[in-house]
Amino acid sequence: MKTDLLLIPMGARWAEMRSAAVAAEEAGFDGLWTWDHLRDPDGDPAGVPECLTTLAALAEVTTRVTLGPLVLNVSSRHPGLLANMAATLQQISGGRFILGLGAGGSKQTPYAREQEALGLTVERDGVRAERVAEAAQVLRRLWSGDASSFAGTHYRLDRPAGYLRADPPPPIVIGGFGPRMAAIAGTHGDGFNTQARHPQLADLARIARDALAASGRDPARFSLSVFAGLAPAWLRSDSESRATLTRHQVDRLILLIQPPYDASQIRAAGRLLTG
Repeated sequence: MKTDLLLIPMGARWAEMRSAAVAAEEAGFDGLWTWDHLRDPDGDPAGVPECLTTLAALAEVTTRVTLGPLVLNVSSRHPGLLANMAATLQQISGGRFILGLGAGGSKQTPYAREQEALGLTVERDGVRAERVAEAAQVLRRLWSGDASSFAGTHYRLDRPAGYLRADPPPPIVIGGFGPRMAAIAGTHGDGFNTQARHPQLADLARIARDALAASGRDPARFSLSVFAGLAPAWLRSDSESRATLTRHQVDRLILLIQPPYDASQIRAAGRLLTG
């Protein structure tokens, strides 16, 4: 099981994120992630660094770890633009990019305000989920150089040609907390991500894998990843927490850390991880 670190960006500064990323790579973590948000719902005046810009910069200061957003709100970027951004990041990172996609927060979440304040509509759950499925299709078409037209409910392509291709195409990991997103992940994604302590983790994993089987794609290329807070129980190889994830065939554990990031804490976590 791979173990990654997610740098929570609310109130973070670039210099802090850079130092934490270098410490995480040196400590033996397998990957680095950050969130895709425009503002801190708690009102931190320091703001939130933009996700893909930050990841591109982190690609330049690291050499080994994978990099990705957990997860991008598809409503914030047209998938045509996102395809080009992701292909660029794949070049910068030397093939280390993983694209996490999600439906964004519902109107009931504090994150809805970051869209509403900019005049962007926060649509109902089903519509936002449909956008994720269509966006994944658009991304794959553009990355492969497919110049045929595409007419979806939310997105259209008119004989696209000449767009930057991703080599290799980044894996698409779709994040969610319920069966609808798990099924979309299995049908259109290369992985599904949810909470490590989700009470229906086994059911969601089964739904994703059943949808994958129905799609006819290679199950060996599909991954199940989960996230949790950084704590010793998730780092020790002999812990019951990790054993539970192994029983559910989790491939990747992503641990969250808040700013200001403590490099000594990251190094100590790495020693537990590799000890």
